[in-house]
Order: sequence, then C-alpha cells, then structure tokens
Amino acid sequence: MRKVLIALAACTALGAHADTAPAPMGGWLEGELGAVDMPEGGDGEPEAEDLPEDDSDLPPWANERIEPLHENVSRWVETTSRRIDGFFGTTDALSIENDSYLRISQGWRWKEGESFQQDIGARFRLDLPTTEERLRLVIESEPEETQGTLAEQDNQLVDDRISGVESLRIGLNRLGRRDKSEQWNTQVGAGIRVRLPLDPYARVITQRLWTLNDGPWQLESDNRLSWFNKDGYSARTRWDIGRPVDENRHLRFITNVQWREVVDTLEFSEAVELNRRIDRRRAIRYSAVALGESGSNPRIEDTYLQTRYRRDLHRGILFLDVAPALHFPREADREPRWALDLRLEMYFRREFDRVRM
Repeated sequence: MRKVLIALAACTALGAHADTAPAPMGGWLEGELGAVDMPEGGDGEPEAEDLPEDDSDLPPWANERIEPLHENVSRWVETTSRRIDGFFGTTDALSIENDSYLRISQGWRWKEGESFQQDIGARFRLDLPTTEERLRLVIESEPEETQGTLAEQDNQLVDDRISGVESLRIGLNRLGRRDKSEQWNTQVGAGIRVRLPLDPYARVITQRLWTLNDGPWQLESDNRLSWFNKDGYSARTRWDIGRPVDENRHLRFITNVQWREVVDTLEFSEAVELNRRIDRRRAIRYSAVALGESGSNPRIEDTYLQTRYRRDLHRGILFLDVAPALHFPREADREPRWALDLRLEMYFRREFDRVRM
C-alpha cells in the first residue's frame, strides 16, 4: 500500500503530454466518463508490444516501480477470486473470464470558504461467475445509500472513501440473468457493515434499458430499495436518457430522486451532461446540475457548472481526474463559490483491455 501511495503521489507532479491525433478510446462507452466501478473485460492482458510507445506519461523510473507492483497485486486479486470461485462453483473457474478487481484512489477537494479535504479510497470486488446462482462477493467501502445527501454524493469525485474498518461492507449479491434491454433485471444482495455492533443490510436493485422508437435515444432506469439496521430504509431512482451527438460526443439528461428514513426528506437532482472523447487517452465532461429537496415545498439548494477532465496516465491502469466547478448555493444567497476536485486512481486486474473512461 505504501508503494502505491508513493507512486500515486509522484504522478501529481508529472506534466501531461499533448496528443494531437484523434483515435478511439478503448472502453469508452456511450458517454460514460469514469462512471463505472470496474474495468472492462478482455481476452487477456495486453502485451507490451501491442500498446503504443506513448501510452504512458510516466518517466522510466516510475514505470519500473509501478509495473512490478501492478503485476504482483493483480495476480493476487485474480488468484484469490478464482480459488474462491472454484471452491463454490466448478473447475471452469480456472479459465472463465473473471470480473474481480481492486481500485485504489487518492482524492483532493478544495471549495471556496471551506477547509481543504483529502481522502484515500479503495474498492475491491471478488467475482464468482461459475456458481450456480451467479453470486458475487462484495468487499467495498461505504455504500452509496449511506454517503449522505445527493449534494454530498454528486459534488465529490471521491465516492469510495474509507475512514476506517467500520466503513467496510461485506456481502453477497445474486445477479439477475435477464437482459435489461429486453426486460427488467433484478439484483438482490445482503451482508454486513463491519462495525460494532454489526450492521446488517439488505438491498434490491432493478434495472431497465429502452431504445426509444428504434432511434438514437436510449432511456435507462436504475432503482434501489435498501435497509440498514442502523440507518433504516432508503429508496432511490435514477432515470438517464441520452443519445450520441456524433462519433465522439454524447448527450445525457439525468434525474435522481432519493429518500432516506434517517432524515425523512425527499431529495432530487437534475443534470445535463455533454461527454466528449478527445482521443484514446483523454475525455472531458461538461455538466450543469441543480440539486433540491422537499416534496411538499420544493426548493433548489444548489446549482453548479462543472468541467471534468479525465486522462489515462499509464497504460489503462492509472488515471487522473481534474474537475473545476462553479457553485451557486442557496445558503450563500446564490453567490458564486469555486470548487476543485482532483483524483488519482489505479486499477489492479490482470485481464483487461482498458478501463472505461
């Protein structure tokens, strides 16, 4: 862990090389800019000769330290997941594609009028693809339902913070086998948060994807109902409609509605996003967001404009996010407030093409 943090810290001082020729960005999916929690599956780890010589911004000395570390940790992640899968499933676990991964991130946040913040995050998932009921063991940081208001979730890049062992969640998910583009897909999960006394939880997630009139517009629905022994019930629905503008740009309109028993307040957010793929290693997102609350007396708590730049620093495993934003919060009488988020994240997984941008 210490070596990882040293390597990530060193990367903050590195300048980015400018790429001029547009090219496809492997794994960039329909306007998603780092919005997923996992790398894409591939047919095997890419060979060094298959990657361009300029596929890294790191100097040789940093590359020599990161590559052996990445290889060792990735091998451990894969070996561990396959052994567990083989115990519960079948011998196919030794050869079937496995979606287990480890992600480590370091984030920094500055907001005008507030103190500087930084967080170290980690997310680890073991995949058990050969078990009869398609189980997935999940060991990860604080779940989305317990990360506060929609404003607190949407205004931060660091969405997987760990403040101690008590924030970890361990559980099993049973994945649905249905194609969400044809019918509703349901996922059921249960487990505990590691704290004393232990905090059990249960969750149901339903997802659906429609292609409207066989045209370019797609509508996606993600709904979840959760129960935590400490925090009670929570419910959230997300509706995302979007379409490609051209080969490198994607437009999205996103609506979130959330209710949590612990505060008993209905929250909502509306966002418009234009995602642009610059080249195979760079992407940028322009966002306009409004956040509000209360069903009986709706009011807008904050509106903001944000630009998020994401760059692949090293061979599809190390990424940098830079996101300046201008907020107009109600509590400051709509006076503009600047904010800046930075994040470095590294993925550990042996089989991948390139992490989604």
